[in-house]
Amino acid sequence: MRVLILNADYPRFLAWLYRRHSGLDGAAYDGQMAVRNASLFGVADFYSRNFAALGHVAANIHVNNAWMQTAWAREHGLAAEPPPPPGTAVRDAVPGWLQRIVAPFKPALRPLARRIGLSPRLDAQSEQILLAQIEDFKPDLVLNQDLFHVDTRLARRIKQIGRPILVGQVGILPSRGEDWSVYDLLISQISAVVESFRAHGARSEMIHLAFEPEILDILPPAPPRDVDVSFVGAISADHQQRVAQLEAVARRYDLKLFGSGLHTLPASSPLHRCYQGEVWGVEMYQALRASRITLNSHIDQAGREAGNMRLFEATGVGTFLLTDFKDNLHALFDPDREVAAWRSVDECSALIERYLRDDQARTAIAAAGQARTLATHTFRQRVGTILQLVS
Repeated sequence: MRVLILNADYPRFLAWLYRRHSGLDGAAYDGQMAVRNASLFGVADFYSRNFAALGHVAANIHVNNAWMQTAWAREHGLAAEPPPPPGTAVRDAVPGWLQRIVAPFKPALRPLARRIGLSPRLDAQSEQILLAQIEDFKPDLVLNQDLFHVDTRLARRIKQIGRPILVGQVGILPSRGEDWSVYDLLISQISAVVESFRAHGARSEMIHLAFEPEILDILPPAPPRDVDVSFVGAISADHQQRVAQLEAVARRYDLKLFGSGLHTLPASSPLHRCYQGEVWGVEMYQALRASRITLNSHIDQAGREAGNMRLFEATGVGTFLLTDFKDNLHALFDPDREVAAWRSVDECSALIERYLRDDQARTAIAAAGQARTLATHTFRQRVGTILQLVS
């Protein structure tokens, strides 16, 4: 089959990428794609390389990367207004103080935000370029990993081009009132999301996220493990449990915090003194590898289910993972043998104390966690499952 993977990148990542690579915004499409994939951020080309490894022709499109997309248009003779040069910074649309105030109401406000156009959505030019790419590639299967930039209206236009099998992937509850019938399959790592799609009459199955083993051969040499405790990820109004946990840890240990969203916290938060800046892709993996213990806490909306990407990224590179306990954690890892799990902030602190003192136990759990991920949580296995479900 010819497989096309659609994805979208965080604006903050794009700003970082194009700042780091001067002149990249004027490079050829393939050159920009190569640099984007080499960053190893997100899922990079992990899906496409594994579809290809199983004998299919696969390609990626980053639908909201205006510089890459206009390069493709230019090379294919399409008229397109060039985007502005990459900025030196990306400002968050909503100030931190306002995010804190509206946090309790955010789930209720999301439908309103979509109605008044605040949700991510491609502009007319970006849509036309995407549709032209689909016409050109002629996919048999489209895997849409961003149901917000590529919404159901646009998905229907895609479906009209050659009638490809359309698969959507999402990790949060979908919008109410949407007609998801355009999709042949909707997948998620969260059972509540799967059940919601099914309640809307759509075919949906659970498929977890994964790790790409080939990055272990691509990453630079592992740094020394000189960070006692780390957290790599975002903090925001959607991560109240995470913030409480991290603040408690920061008061007792030398926590190193890598990520975004610090501006959403009050100046009194102890996390300000822990902040090490943002890390993306390769640098994110290196921060994990430098850690004796790395922490995980799911977004509040995840409820009682484990399944975020950090589970597989941390264990995949062989780092000891201390994660929040979830009812389904045992289905992914063996708690206390492959990862450690905390049920309260106090227990989290006690486990940090225990495993910082016990190098042998910590190293054994990290090795077992990596072995489990490499054996059962790879993109090759996830791609194989997708192909079975659509065959």
